[in-house]
Amino acid sequence: MRALLVVDLQNDFMPGGSLAVPDGDATVPVANALMPAFTLVVATQDWHPADHGSFAVNHPGHVPGDMVELGGVPQVLWPAHCVQGSNGADFHPDLRVVDIDRVVHKGTDPGIDSYSTFYDNARQKETGLDAFLKSHDVDELVILGLATDYCVLFSALDAIELGYAVTVVRDGCRGIDLAEGDSERAYEKMAAAGAAIVDSGVVLATAG
Repeated sequence: MRALLVVDLQNDFMPGGSLAVPDGDATVPVANALMPAFTLVVATQDWHPADHGSFAVNHPGHVPGDMVELGGVPQVLWPAHCVQGSNGADFHPDLRVVDIDRVVHKGTDPGIDSYSTFYDNARQKETGLDAFLKSHDVDELVILGLATDYCVLFSALDAIELGYAVTVVRDGCRGIDLAEGDSERAYEKMAAAGAAIVDSGVVLATAG
């Protein structure tokens, strides 16, 4: 079965948010157009406690963009974002949440970040997404969301490693590009690992 994975379409990643992804809100209509074509739609949310170790504010003397170690792995420090229960953590108000069958939270442990929707960055704990998908006999994932060069990238790579056929919806993703070209390099990495990179029209044409 094929399922749609909608990654982190949350207010803090939208224009005006604390960690705004350029043009991030352009992903919302793409998600809305695709969701009705799937019998199973899973959406993820960054769901950080206020004391999360990826927040620069929790590292005196550091600013967003600095690198530290967190949970034994390198960590980019970010502005505080998607704090549990905050407006910034909510889905974009135009997202058709009625079409979402399951919401998976990630980044809940203050001691480690979680870019992937499957694991934390040290791969010590699972989010439960893989078990949920397998319980519904999902073998193919169509992925879109924010951000291309972080959560979409690591989710796609982990999904492929877990045995899913993966399609990434290019017009349904936007990147941070902390370093110029990061998003394009992310697409190259996903394609090299076996992901199909297509636009939403291709997905809709093969729906059903």
